[in-house]
Amino acid sequence: MRKTFIDELIKIAEVDERIVLLTGDLGFMVLEPFIEAFPQRYINMGVAEQNMMGVATGLAEAGFIPFVYSIATFASMRAYEFIRNGPVLHGLPVRVVGVGGGYEYSLAGPTHHGLEDVGIMRTNPDIAVFAPADAAQTRTVIQKTWDQPTPIYYRLGKNDNDHLPALNGSFDLERINILQKGARVAVLTTGSIAINVDTAVKELAELGEQVTFAVVPTLNPAPEADIAALAATHQHIVTIEEHYAQGGLGSMVAEIVAGMSTACKLHRCGLQSQLHKSLGSRDYLLAQHKLDKQSITDKLLALLAEK
Repeated sequence: MRKTFIDELIKIAEVDERIVLLTGDLGFMVLEPFIEAFPQRYINMGVAEQNMMGVATGLAEAGFIPFVYSIATFASMRAYEFIRNGPVLHGLPVRVVGVGGGYEYSLAGPTHHGLEDVGIMRTNPDIAVFAPADAAQTRTVIQKTWDQPTPIYYRLGKNDNDHLPALNGSFDLERINILQKGARVAVLTTGSIAINVDTAVKELAELGEQVTFAVVPTLNPAPEADIAALAATHQHIVTIEEHYAQGGLGSMVAEIVAGMSTACKLHRCGLQSQLHKSLGSRDYLLAQHKLDKQSITDKLLALLAEK
């Protein structure tokens, strides 16, 4: 999704001179097209994320629309106080771009594993949070939100090659995208792990089992009406996210369902803890938390088998 984001940002920058891009000394082999097109609107701030956010706040106050690019952990945590005290408290259009959430920087170790970024950002109602599922939806999210007058956190995956054909890049603010309809079980996911969920749902279909499958690209503000509608019409909702089970998609859905009179049962599938002593590929780490394709399939089959 990184290259798709940059491609779209270049198109926007061509028609709006307020667009500037800041990075914390990373993004090489991704950001170069923007740098070449707009060298005067690109700033490498070095490994100084707090300072970078302070500069972005000043640029936004001066009338620019700064996009601040970094790995999800660094973008959301190192500079959080500066995000809160700068663009959030002053209502400024700073765009924090957190790349590689979850285990996408798997071999870089726990310091690079973005497992709590959504939860951190969701606690503040005055910053929008978007987590597109694939490159096509990333493009649409950027197109429809880049000029909002208030702060945004974009959680972007690294892979530009994975696609959800049924999604077809669609996105509407405060809505979910229902890609398939079923009767008893609704499966909700967000971000790039949606590819794993899509595969599991297709395997279920081959076995003759149909579930409702939805992508949730907007995590703040919550798409309350759409989720409430699913809770009112399904016996089970399963949330699947590459994030701690606390604070992210599952917590958002729990907050909505808790205020309803419904018998729908919520199952939150996310990380329960960090694997401090284990390192490996993204697929390996996801399997340890039962977030791989087979584990997702098994979980859904078990729910469907319940009477």
